[in-house]
Amino acid sequence: MAENGMLFHPVVKLPSEYWVFDFTKGVKSDWQCPLDYQIGRYDEHRPGMYTSEIFSGERDLHVGLDIGAPVDTPVFCFADGVVFSKGINPEDGSYGPTIITQHELQLPASVGSKDLTDIRKFWVLHGHLSTKSLDMVDVGDSVSRGQLIATIGDEDENGGWPPHIHLQISLIEPIDNDLPGVVKLSDRDEALATYLDPRLILGQIY
Repeated sequence: MAENGMLFHPVVKLPSEYWVFDFTKGVKSDWQCPLDYQIGRYDEHRPGMYTSEIFSGERDLHVGLDIGAPVDTPVFCFADGVVFSKGINPEDGSYGPTIITQHELQLPASVGSKDLTDIRKFWVLHGHLSTKSLDMVDVGDSVSRGQLIATIGDEDENGGWPPHIHLQISLIEPIDNDLPGVVKLSDRDEALATYLDPRLILGQIY
């Protein structure tokens, strides 16, 4: 148990005040968030947000969780694990620099629960990082809870997005250092069974 009573270490150290976005009604391009840190929700239908070719005009259900923060904000490993893969997903609108870690441990049975599951293997994708993050760890490295593993990237290197990290838990082994961060709404049930709520490791941040 971490010093603050949390089961896992924060991936990004959030301040006491941060914004929680609601993208279910679309994106207002001229609106500026008044806070430096923001949350983009898991299991959120985001019509009109994903316009790049890689999304095929069909995928708009977000199955990760976003934490918006200033460029170069530190990113920490939430728990002990191993670096599974790293690299750059270069397509417009993709993740840019990406690191995936592998873990075998217990998770809360549900968000906010004190009950734990059996030990299970899963993977955590950290996307939209800085390019220099790829020099901070190597594939096969053991990483420990609270270890600095990356920093948040700028828009010109992170796939073309405002600075944030996309965090995604997968129960299936990722291929080519990638996971589908958004899926078709018709695939929701299968996707949520495969890509778990990141608040299982982040805590009830909203």
